[in-house]
Amino acid sequence: MTEKSPRSRSRAVVIGGSIAGVLAAAAVKEHVDSVVILEAHGLPEGPEPRTGVPQAAHIHFLQAGGAAAIDALLPGSIDRLLAAGAHRIPVTTNMVIYSPEGWYRRWQRPTHYVITASRDLTDSIVRRQVLEDPRVSVRTHSKAVGLLGDRSAVTGVRIRTADGTETPLEADLVIDASGRTSRTPQWLDSLGISGLAEDTIDSGLAYASRIYRAPAPTRDWPVVGVQADPRLPQPGNAGGILPIEGDRWHVSLMGAPGGQPSRDPDSFEPFARTLRHPVIADLLAHAEPLTDVRVTHSTANRRYYYERLASWPEGLLALGDSVATFNPVYAQGISVIAQGALALRDTFGSAPGETRRAQRAIARSVGWAWALSTGQDIHFPTTKGKSPGFADRLLHRYVSRLSRTATGSFHAATALTDVLALQASPTSLVKPSLLLTALAGPLRPQLNGPQFTSAERALLDRPDDAAAAAEQQARRRQSPGRPL
Repeated sequence: MTEKSPRSRSRAVVIGGSIAGVLAAAAVKEHVDSVVILEAHGLPEGPEPRTGVPQAAHIHFLQAGGAAAIDALLPGSIDRLLAAGAHRIPVTTNMVIYSPEGWYRRWQRPTHYVITASRDLTDSIVRRQVLEDPRVSVRTHSKAVGLLGDRSAVTGVRIRTADGTETPLEADLVIDASGRTSRTPQWLDSLGISGLAEDTIDSGLAYASRIYRAPAPTRDWPVVGVQADPRLPQPGNAGGILPIEGDRWHVSLMGAPGGQPSRDPDSFEPFARTLRHPVIADLLAHAEPLTDVRVTHSTANRRYYYERLASWPEGLLALGDSVATFNPVYAQGISVIAQGALALRDTFGSAPGETRRAQRAIARSVGWAWALSTGQDIHFPTTKGKSPGFADRLLHRYVSRLSRTATGSFHAATALTDVLALQASPTSLVKPSLLLTALAGPLRPQLNGPQFTSAERALLDRPDDAAAAAEQQARRRQSPGRPL
């Protein structure tokens, strides 16, 4: 943990009680006397839905790089999450993944892991641990509506409470972690700071998700995923099943314009059967739906380049979705936020220009994930915001070849996972040894279907499953979903 500076600040204000907000508080609490988190809504006591987080309805997992960052900020947090029912899943040992280039093998030498849980559980564990620190407090139903200060330094925020009253709150540091609704670009403009660069790359993907009661205990059950193939003429549809706490499956289906899923519960499993392989639909036939279908259309990649501004006020920072949002299909959001918060903790001090240095460090943590998500999305015909150039197409062809090699090469699979886990830069994929591996191609023949273990297949092939599935279908027609 970074030692507290002799010139310690007195108060930090964090805008937003999201996971980005509480991790921001964790990152700076050693440098200040107090941290105040401003939350426009209320905050739940436990693992319950939080107002203003529609993406919580969809599957989330922590990449290894994100989990390590959270544990560095809040030691023991991942153990707490696992004790509460989350799953630590070895990659690719407990993964059944159909990539555009074929089925990935379930190598028995795990090199990485992911943590799967409901977003509500992850948020609650992290939030509880941060709020255990007496230096951190929360003001609920309090919305930041403006900045105090000028173009050289931010000195606090104006707050509007639920009754409409506005009051100033002075602070030595203000961190915007308000997410997609961030007003920092407009606030900077009002301070006379202009020229902010922004990128938006939108594949038009829509998400439909629901939670199921799994047909068996989910401990050691694999993650299952069918990825979209941008080379195919039909809309880029995909889907995934994550085992989460409470012996449940969290299921998300994704579709691009021309093939998007709907809120209709009777259409959920038929849509799953339209994916490139029906494995998800086949598994859902054994499970019982517990919730209605939730749909989200806000899946664009969007990034603000704060680090490029010629002028930046001392005492202001932005973190998380306030800086960059990602297509959730790549499961990077929380991990990028955690790595950004860790970069903030490790670069923050009291010397002049400290917030500019910290903002640049946050931008570096965003860069890897941005390259990964947009580097894929620009190749779908429905994507708006950028079209692939010659270099993009060349790189995409190489990564596709490397991915095909990874279906039968442990070396290639490990190198790709290093990058996807946010533990290595995308540039690591073009080092000479890996170029030769990609040139040689897969060392083993490709699998012709999903690789389930004998125990998993025995569960799914039980003689009584047909009757059970028919009974479940009848219940669904009578009550297509019930809230948890």
